[in-house]
Amino acid sequence: MDDMDFPTPDVEIESVTPDELKARIDAGEVVTLLDARMESDYEEWHIDGENVEPINVPYFEFLEDDIDAHVLQKIPEDREVTVLCAKGGASEYVAGTLKEHGYDVNHLEEGMNGWARIYEAVEVERYDGAGTLLQYQRPSSGCLGYLVYDDGEAAVVDPLRAFTDRYLTDADELGVDLQYAIDTHIHADHISGVRALDAVGVEGVIPEASVDRGVTYADEMTLAADGDEFQVGDATIETVYTPGHTSGMTSYLIDDELLATGDGLFVESVARPDLEEGDDGAPEAASQLYESLQERVLTLPDETLIGGAHFSDAAEPADDGTYTAPIGQLKDEMDALTMDKDEFVELILSDMPPRPANYEDIIPTNLGQQEADDEEAFELELGPNNCAASQESLAGD
Repeated sequence: MDDMDFPTPDVEIESVTPDELKARIDAGEVVTLLDARMESDYEEWHIDGENVEPINVPYFEFLEDDIDAHVLQKIPEDREVTVLCAKGGASEYVAGTLKEHGYDVNHLEEGMNGWARIYEAVEVERYDGAGTLLQYQRPSSGCLGYLVYDDGEAAVVDPLRAFTDRYLTDADELGVDLQYAIDTHIHADHISGVRALDAVGVEGVIPEASVDRGVTYADEMTLAADGDEFQVGDATIETVYTPGHTSGMTSYLIDDELLATGDGLFVESVARPDLEEGDDGAPEAASQLYESLQERVLTLPDETLIGGAHFSDAAEPADDGTYTAPIGQLKDEMDALTMDKDEFVELILSDMPPRPANYEDIIPTNLGQQEADDEEAFELELGPNNCAASQESLAGD
């Protein structure tokens, strides 16, 4: 039974939009969420947080006319409960059933699909280069991107295809011309927006080093080699080749202030090395990652900000709300950055999380080897990104 098969409740059910729910969570309000998806879906991916009380009771538990008492006992009676599912149909039905039993309930519009459409832009206040730097944040998957703009020009780094119109709208509202759409690497967790933006007149840029993986559209793109620079007003974006997560992994130093590291280094972890060549190639990739971090990243001034392409539940935002941190701080906080190579490789390989959902379809889609329409692309990337090594083993005491 899918969301379209659920009958409309006999009682009126209030709904909450994903943006409204996010605002309540951000404000520190205690929120109780009843997730009516299957346990396996819930375990893989759900809304969480310090002030979020998630409960998982699958929708089918509410289909019987006589609901088991033990099911109802799982639902708090002394507070408002927001019911959610994948797309919104099951949650409305479950909320209606609970309301008939006297519960204070509402439901999340469009469910987790709606949650996945939240995309926020937060200014990186510690950025002291030319112009302004924004960090795009997708809380559903932890995806991050960057928009730098100055003197009527702009560039976006690691854009998502699902938000192509958002970048164009933001540029228009800021009164700037979006000049470049830049990818750090061939992503495994989401569909890149570089080709979609290139198709509407933005210059698409991909790492030259990623072409050997089988990119089918390289002739249509600008290829960024180590040391290449792109000018956005008075801001300079310098290409820094940092292989390890993938053979083509490339970072971009934005006006000597922030290094957009893609999936190489995050504020709470480092890259996993197994998504390109699998387990057999992971040791060599981990060794390469160590060299990139030690020789290309950690040699930058300690005050240089690091901004990855993802954040996890273990990440702590900076005071400005962005997931950025100075290199010096990361050296102090992350044991993995001060180990010798053998220790680093052993640690990285010892405890990797599950691979990103649908990565075996996402990678060839981003290479241009297979096609996905907009809806298929959106469905492919639902879920956690899992592009980092395990955070638990990397941090210091």
